[in-house]
Amino acid sequence: MTDVRSVWSALGGDPALLGRITPVVREGALPARLPVRELARACVGGCALAAAELAARRARLAEVPAVRVDDGAVATAFTSERHLRVDGRATVAFAPLSRFWRTADGWVRTHANYPHHRARLLAGLGVPAGADDTTAVAAVGAALAERSAQEAEEAVYAAGGLAVAVRTPEEWAAHPQAAAVAGQPLVERHKLDAGHARVLPPLDGTEPLLPAAGLRVLDLTRVIAGPVATRTLALLGADVLRLDAPELPELPDQHTDTGFGKRSATLDLAADRARFEDLLAAADVVVTGYRPGALDRFGLAPDALAGRRPGLVVAQLSAWGAHGPWAQRRGFDSLVQAATGIAAIEGSPGQPGALPAQALDHGTGFLLAAALLRALTEQSYEGGSRLVRLSLARTAVWLTGGGRPPAAVSAAAYDSPLPWLAEAGGPLGRLRYALPPVSFAGGPADWPRPPGRFGAAPARWA
Repeated sequence: MTDVRSVWSALGGDPALLGRITPVVREGALPARLPVRELARACVGGCALAAAELAARRARLAEVPAVRVDDGAVATAFTSERHLRVDGRATVAFAPLSRFWRTADGWVRTHANYPHHRARLLAGLGVPAGADDTTAVAAVGAALAERSAQEAEEAVYAAGGLAVAVRTPEEWAAHPQAAAVAGQPLVERHKLDAGHARVLPPLDGTEPLLPAAGLRVLDLTRVIAGPVATRTLALLGADVLRLDAPELPELPDQHTDTGFGKRSATLDLAADRARFEDLLAAADVVVTGYRPGALDRFGLAPDALAGRRPGLVVAQLSAWGAHGPWAQRRGFDSLVQAATGIAAIEGSPGQPGALPAQALDHGTGFLLAAALLRALTEQSYEGGSRLVRLSLARTAVWLTGGGRPPAAVSAAAYDSPLPWLAEAGGPLGRLRYALPPVSFAGGPADWPRPPGRFGAAPARWA
């Protein structure tokens, strides 16, 4: 069931703390056939409760601060990339080649927002690499119309591109990857060793309460889910340093939307390994958002990291999960929606559909932040290096398989995002942005600083 009880149980939290949460239910927020609003509320609520729990622990409070989860704030945050304005300019969403396409027997969904993914999509379908968008759209449409959806899926994947056949829930259930994903918990939680309990310096009692204050987070994630998680940790006081390969820049608007509170640096993990080891030696948390095993050659497997930095909390995020035949495949929210039956459920017989937000990305991001906060709390009692692992596909299983929770009584309607938008100036210009939805008594209401330019920060701790 997509409610906060299931989230809190997956995080290993004390069920007695659930009474600290007060939801504000608003009709019209994230409308969909699937229980998207309930999933979003549960993910944010679990994250806020995990933050409040850690804050109480560090500030030595008599009780965990009260948590308030407002559907308006949640819905606005889950569509933050749509509300972002940079000097009044609306952001760029999906590229022309990122869309649904008809095939000879159905539909596929492609993702080509990044230049290298666009080139691989064209290569997999035999379309000239130099084609402009108008020519490429026509050529890709013609090439896909002659193939079955699964033939297209395999041809593009073989070329390193991204295309997924649109499946019904029944077709996905018959796929071996579905069984591999469904066999894992919503949040995988592992203790890697039996080290000493983490000693977290007490908070001084002043507001805002920042449960992650003094903690250093290495952020090796891209796109939305991972950056949403680390953006949330930055809200809660963590020093978050995002690292990207110099030759692989992020999409500018995407970086802006998820870069609040963080610093962005570039680092070649192969050529400057010593610099990374210096960063790791002082890190408390490492978050990775690449395919399982993709970073192992750099010594970034969880056991290897914990071996060099005992007491570390490691998070792994992926599209399809760490197990099954698709574990090594790249993926994005839109592709996971297509594969797992969500696009079929939300669409019509003549056209696949989509969720009202990239809810798998945002929801998994808040779940990931919650899992990291709970791991830090558990460390303060039990010690030991920790691993948490989540995937977009497992979140999709939760969304499609739980049914709707009992109807909640609405307090108001969601008519406009404006109450949950703010403006600030910074290195990237004048920004309009969605405020954070994670809210608890005494906690922060906004990030400490706006996003900086991609890669502009030095690769060192502040």
